Amino acid sequence: MHLQDLLADLPDMHQIGEGNPEISGLCIDSRTIQHGEIFVAMSGERSDGHQFVDDAFKNGASAAVVENPIDTDQSIQIRVPSTRRANALLANRFYQNPSRALQMVGVTGTNGKTSTVYLIQAILKAAGQKPGLIGTIQHDLGNQIEPSNNSTPEAHDLHRLFRTMVNAGCHSAVMEATSHGLALDRVYGIAYDVAVFTNLTRDHLDYHKTPEAYLAAKALLFDNLSSDAHAIVNVDDASTDALLQNCSAQKIGYGQSENATVRILNGQTSWQGTTLTLQTPGGRLNLDLSLQGNFQLYNTAAAVSVGLVLDIAPNIIANAIREVRVPGRFEGIDCGQNFGVFVDYAHAPDGLKNVLQSAREFTSGKLICVFGCGGDRDRGKRPVMGQLSAQLADLSVVTSDNPRTEDPDAIIAEILPGVSNAPHIVESDRRRAIETAIAKAQDGDLVLIAGKGHEDYQEINRVKTHFDDREVAHEILKNRVG
Repeated sequence: MHLQDLLADLPDMHQIGEGNPEISGLCIDSRTIQHGEIFVAMSGERSDGHQFVDDAFKNGASAAVVENPIDTDQSIQIRVPSTRRANALLANRFYQNPSRALQMVGVTGTNGKTSTVYLIQAILKAAGQKPGLIGTIQHDLGNQIEPSNNSTPEAHDLHRLFRTMVNAGCHSAVMEATSHGLALDRVYGIAYDVAVFTNLTRDHLDYHKTPEAYLAAKALLFDNLSSDAHAIVNVDDASTDALLQNCSAQKIGYGQSENATVRILNGQTSWQGTTLTLQTPGGRLNLDLSLQGNFQLYNTAAAVSVGLVLDIAPNIIANAIREVRVPGRFEGIDCGQNFGVFVDYAHAPDGLKNVLQSAREFTSGKLICVFGCGGDRDRGKRPVMGQLSAQLADLSVVTSDNPRTEDPDAIIAEILPGVSNAPHIVESDRRRAIETAIAKAQDGDLVLIAGKGHEDYQEINRVKTHFDDREVAHEILKNRVG
């Protein structure tokens, strides 16, 4: 595609330098740019892409998209008000508007996004739509799976993934729309057919700074819905009314409230799975699921609501979600031991609270919680999570999560005031912490290993090494059981 064709949908732009070169792709990293690609200079948390425009040209860029022109010789620069929005618009055009060929479902909220997108994908698949999936664990592109480095990828990657889905014959795509992805315009310009809101609790305040800004980021998904789109929202969440303030889509509420369109009448969860009865506009729907935990009642109600607004038959929905399992979401590790071991991704206060409350329902003995807090992230949640574990577990084993560039012991020191005098053990080495918790467990107890879930790495001083809570727990249990 030639440059002038690529720029056709880009408003308020000004070209500096003459020429119409062939553009082979889009790139935001001057170190990895290929010859003929266009470099989009975007600001990140640690650096500003404008600092690397000259490097991008030296490495083969045909042109650069900038907010502030750079003094370089013999180069083509495209000046725009926002390089992030430009990246989204350029990517959409370069990959030939792939999202328009897909029925688009976006899911946002603090907790439950991953489970909900897996449930929705199963429903769409059962309805014959061959849905793609963009999420925290992986990206399902129809005929291939890509590992996920970002729940909501940058726009140039996102539209590439959509194009791969379309080429593979996908008819729909369901994706996690994170607050970062929304605030940073990664999904800018995408016309969603359905948007889902799970809940809003404290998280990511290291980036958004205030709860109000965090809510405003989530609301962007709903502000941009057309009048014939559907907004599926949790009517029991206190943030829902504010979230929908500028939403013109058709609104469908789910939850326990009497005014819910899809109402949770009752639900029970156990080691074997979950049973749930929903009242829908078409009558009662009785569901059996392999998923465990009361928090899955809301995720399931959200997914069912999506299926219903897309005119998928209730019996297809019920059969589709029966066997769905989500890696690292209250995932049981069973090596024949006489106590429970579960791994969960809960890394924010409300997520930890929900999973601990669910774990308590399965526990006849002691509840032991292994958890830490990530480095370079919201420090204010650390004592809050410590307090929750102290209140809801019988024993807290406080350890490292992904310390990143912070000192693990310093992170733990900020957790401990919340734990206070409640029974606890401090072990900064995560493997030894898991070993300690499992060694303490007896018949009828339950060990919850929280914070990393499906992740298969631990990041220390910006170096990622292989570490999977599920693998570690399985290895320790095998040695204990013999």
